[in-house]
Amino acid sequence: MQISKRLEAVAGMVTSGYTVADIGTDHAYIPIYLVENKKSNRVIAMDINKGPLLRAKDHIRQHQLCGCIDTRLSDGLDALAPDEAESIIIAGMGGPLTVRILENGRSKLGACKELILQPQSEIRSVRAYLEQSEYRIVREEMVLEDGKYYPMMRAVKEAEQRKEETYTDGELRYGRYLLREKHPVLQQFLQHELELNGRILSALKEETGESAVSRRREVETEIRIIEQELEKYGKGTKE
Repeated sequence: MQISKRLEAVAGMVTSGYTVADIGTDHAYIPIYLVENKKSNRVIAMDINKGPLLRAKDHIRQHQLCGCIDTRLSDGLDALAPDEAESIIIAGMGGPLTVRILENGRSKLGACKELILQPQSEIRSVRAYLEQSEYRIVREEMVLEDGKYYPMMRAVKEAEQRKEETYTDGELRYGRYLLREKHPVLQQFLQHELELNGRILSALKEETGESAVSRRREVETEIRIIEQELEKYGKGTKE
C-alpha cells in the first residue's frame, strides 16, 4: 500500500516484530502498511467513531489481512487489554487529546515498550507530559508534506528512574533530538515561524491596550527562542 510521507514516517518508527495498537486508525492505512511490509504480524486498529472503523474494515478485507489486523470501537485505549500491544501509535490528534488518551489509558500500558506519537498541535504539552512519565523520547522526525510540517517522536519505557537534564523551553517547543541533529526540515520550520512571528509583531506594534502588550511580549519571547535555536545550525538567521 502506498501511504503519505507523514504516515510512512510514523510507521518507520515502529520496532519490527512488535504487536501494534493504532489509536484513531481512520482508514487503517498504517496497520495495512505495517503488515504488508512485514514490520508487524499483528495490529489492532482502533477508532472512537463507527464510520472510520467501517472504512478500516473494508480496506483490511480488500488487502486480505483480516487474520492479522483486528478492529475495535474504542475511546482511546479503552478496548485494549494491558498485555496486548508492545507499540502504541497515536497520530494525527491534537496534543491535549494525545495526553488525555495516554493519561486515561495508563492501566493499559503494561506491555507497551514504545509510544509512537505524531501530535498535530500543542506538541510542547506532549513532550512535557512524557518528560514526567515513565517513557523517554529517544528519537524524533519531521516531514514537510503539502505545505505542512509534521513532527513526530518515539518514546520508550524506562526500566529505571532516569536522571536526565531537564528539557529547555526550546527543546520542549521544537524537539531535543531534532535540534541536536540539526534536522533540515526543522530549520525550514524555524525560519517559517520566525518570519510569521515577525509579521505578527509588526502588526501588534500598531495596537494599544493591555492584551496587545501581553501578546507582543509573547511574540517577542517566541522570536528570541527561535533565533537562539537557529543559531545552533551555524548559519545565523534571516535579516
